[in-house]
Amino acid sequence: MAKKVLITGITGQDGSYLAEWLLAKGYEVHGLVRRASTFNRGRLEAIYSDPHVRDRGIFLHYGDLSDASGLSRLLHRVQPDELYNLAAQSHVRVSFDAPEYTTDITATGAVRLLEAIREAGLRPRFYQASSSEMFGRAREMPQNEKTPFYPRSPYGCSKVYAYWITVNYRESYGLHASNGILFNHESPRRGETFVTRKITRAVAHIAAGLQDKLYLGNLEAQRDWGYAKEYVQAMWLMLQQDQPDDYVIATNETHSVREFLDVAFGCVKLDWRKYVEIDPRYYRPAEVDGLIGNYSKAKRQLGWEPKTTFPELVRLMVDADIQLLKDHREGRILVST
Repeated sequence: MAKKVLITGITGQDGSYLAEWLLAKGYEVHGLVRRASTFNRGRLEAIYSDPHVRDRGIFLHYGDLSDASGLSRLLHRVQPDELYNLAAQSHVRVSFDAPEYTTDITATGAVRLLEAIREAGLRPRFYQASSSEMFGRAREMPQNEKTPFYPRSPYGCSKVYAYWITVNYRESYGLHASNGILFNHESPRRGETFVTRKITRAVAHIAAGLQDKLYLGNLEAQRDWGYAKEYVQAMWLMLQQDQPDDYVIATNETHSVREFLDVAFGCVKLDWRKYVEIDPRYYRPAEVDGLIGNYSKAKRQLGWEPKTTFPELVRLMVDADIQLLKDHREGRILVST
């Protein structure tokens, strides 16, 4: 009998890649989706368009991390062997404008889910999506699993709570619950409001003569950027271990937004300085200047390490956005890779 898995945030970047990965491994995949006035299933098109993957079993359930009783009912119905909590209000800048909502979904949502597991008497292996934003004003370079947290946004603060409540339930109730402290991870499925995708989408439009300017905030911010499709494999590996634990998933390289612009615009042989303007609205009230992760523990215990280089990742995203624009103009639908 196939293992059952429940993924919150299945329609997001990570959720869609994880669903594909688990379906290919023979899992029966269940996903939690919010009911909305419009469908947001675009990232799952690759699954529904491939009958060999689709027919292995994917089921979507309406629900929300703000609804504790609904989560409890869903857990009783699905009874998953593994549960990946990827749902969140995950945009750092937006978290300053909506701190209460961010806290309710990202922080309190995690404890609602853990409590629903405990009350149901189930023992699924649990993955909590933690974030490098928890380090914020980092106390050391690079950051590892022992680096103290210093969050600099409501999102970062919410993720710190979700991290520690996961540890607390692991130690208090013996749950197989692990935190993946993922550093920035990108792909063609990244949301268009995130800086990397905002850049690569603009490159495609500028190269096609459809856009004149790109407005950004802090170009000196440095991040550790990896490929999301590889990072979801690390999530799965954590839940295959005999003992739960917490792991940094990163590339141990740091690059600035300015460097991202160099590579992205270089893909179409344009000088970004002619097109990019600074807009103070995109600065955060409290900035995180630089993050870089040490993934040596994940390499040692999980056998995981990143494979896609920074320039390869940027080009992959630019090429995908150029193809996406071409397909839209020709009336075709693109399935992201």
